[in-house]
Amino acid sequence: MNKWIAVPVAGALLAVGLVALSGFSGGLCPIGRHGHGHGHGRDPAEVAAFVTGRVEDALDDLDATPDQRARILAVKDRLLEAAKGLHGDRAGTHDALLAAWKAETPDRAALDALVDRRAGEMTAFAHQLVDAGVEVHAILTPEQREKLARKVERWHR
Repeated sequence: MNKWIAVPVAGALLAVGLVALSGFSGGLCPIGRHGHGHGHGRDPAEVAAFVTGRVEDALDDLDATPDQRARILAVKDRLLEAAKGLHGDRAGTHDALLAAWKAETPDRAALDALVDRRAGEMTAFAHQLVDAGVEVHAILTPEQREKLARKVERWHR
């Protein structure tokens, strides 16, 4: 039973959240960073277009109804907006890390606090991803969830 729920939720998260997270987190996206030509590792508009295209392709594959499409695209939009918050303080984080590196004696406590704050932000976003996955799960029919589960299983092989 857990696998039945976990796989479709993972698919929804993969399609929407993880791409958004990697794209907005400041170059952590391996596709953009390694020059595979996708260019969505930095520009939020490009990331949004990439994610939207992936979600719309998945909705096409699932023969989503107009209502399902609108509701799932709204979930995607909320996640993209939340992901922008993770990206927003990237320069401040980099500045703080560089300043610590240049300091005669780096402030370990301040660096630990910075890591804890950023980790907390990532954890909060991960919880939003879970909530979104559960929401998408409820929007899709059992047949659509099964189809998405098969697709996710193929991705993991």
